[in-house]
Parts: sequence; C-alpha cells; structure tokens
Amino acid sequence: MVLYKKMNIDSLQIFFREAGHPSHPTMILLHGFPSSSHMFRDLIPLLADRFHVIAPDYPGFGNSSMPAVDEFNYTFENLSLVMEKLIAMLGISRYLLYVHDYGGPISFRLAIRNPQSIIGFVIQNAVINEQGLGEPFDLFKALWVNRNPTSEAAFAEFLTFDSTKKQYITGVCQPYLISPDGYSMDQFFLDRPGNRQIQLDLGYDYRTNVELYPVWQQYLRTYQPPVLVAWGKMILFSPWKVPFSSVI
Repeated sequence: MVLYKKMNIDSLQIFFREAGHPSHPTMILLHGFPSSSHMFRDLIPLLADRFHVIAPDYPGFGNSSMPAVDEFNYTFENLSLVMEKLIAMLGISRYLLYVHDYGGPISFRLAIRNPQSIIGFVIQNAVINEQGLGEPFDLFKALWVNRNPTSEAAFAEFLTFDSTKKQYITGVCQPYLISPDGYSMDQFFLDRPGNRQIQLDLGYDYRTNVELYPVWQQYLRTYQPPVLVAWGKMILFSPWKVPFSSVI
C-alpha cells in the first residue's frame, strides 16, 4: 500500500509517497528532471516489503507547492534544505538514498551535512565528475557563461514536450514498451504558468553543483558508503556495481 501525504515545511506543502513499515531501513527516493516522485510509482511497491520508502516532490515539482521565483529562491542548496527538513520532521535518522539526475546534487548536499545519517547510495544517471557532463549540458554551460534572452531561449528547449518525450524513448530498443504516462505527467507540471522560470533558475544554479564535485568526491573517499551505480549508453536502466574510482 502506497500512502500519499503532504507536510508543511516553511509554509510549503511538500508532497511525498510513503510505503513499507517504518521498522525497515528507510530509503529516500529523490527524483530527477523533469520528473517527480511519479517516476517511482512502479518501483515503490517492489521495495516496500524490505524498506520504508519515502519519495518526495521538490518545491516547484510534482504535487508540492510551486511558489513563484520571487517568493522562493530555487537553488539546489534550498531544495536540499527542504528535503533535509522533511526527513527530520519524519523522524528519520539513518537512510539509504536512491537518486536520479537532479536528485544527485540534492543527495550529496544532504550527505556532506549529515554523513553519519547515510547508509548508502543507489545512483542512477547522476554526475559528480565533470567528465560526466555530456553534450546536453552544453546548453547549461552556455547559460552559466552568459545568462541572457538567447541562452535562456536555447535552454528552454529542454522544457518542451518533444524534449521530455525524448528523455524516455531515446535509445530504447522497444519504444512501444514505454508508457506515455511518465512523460505526459512530467510535461503537465512543466507547462504550469511560472514553471519555465523555475527551471531556468535551477539550470543556471546547476553550476554550483559542478563547483562542489571535489567536495563530494572527497566525501566518498573519506566515508566509503556502499554505492550502486546505474549508468549506461542507449539504455534505460542497467545497474552494476563499480569501484569508487569509476564514480569519482
């Protein structure tokens, strides 16, 4: 059974999905761009017999509050602080982190502030090394160098339906197995008035994650948490264990 809840954090209504018994180890599922906890809808029931699962939506994503950019400063630091408060208010002291894409920089900000709380990581397509910033990040980099109407318009191509769908089906051998529910739901939230500016602010702020890569790499070397990395070319999800040297 999956429960759908909201908690008030600093006047924000933060939505999260919860499943499994609290006596089990807690796994926090942190979604990526352009998605929400909806991306874990099929995974959560598979984990719930062994884990206490919490899957939140960040401010500006999914079913959580979406304050305007002049009401909330959309940075990865602030998103991580909201997630940290949610975890604390739920009374969770130790937890595993399953992170995808944007969930990566949010999770490592949590980890360096609370290293004693982290049991381990499952990392799916998240980056903590500049070598992992492939061609799609060229538009991010252009935004970082000079944020202006031209670079913003180019970055905004990420927010279109075609771009969202492409993230789901590119490289998939059997695209007819991919339900349209995921990318349709993502686009519904992206198309809300004001969300374009939110995503632009986060795209611009992503540069602060790159600046912290050395800190996060040192965290892994120092604390050596168990890590399962899921990465691959032209595949949706293919997990394998790798040595820390391959991650950092």
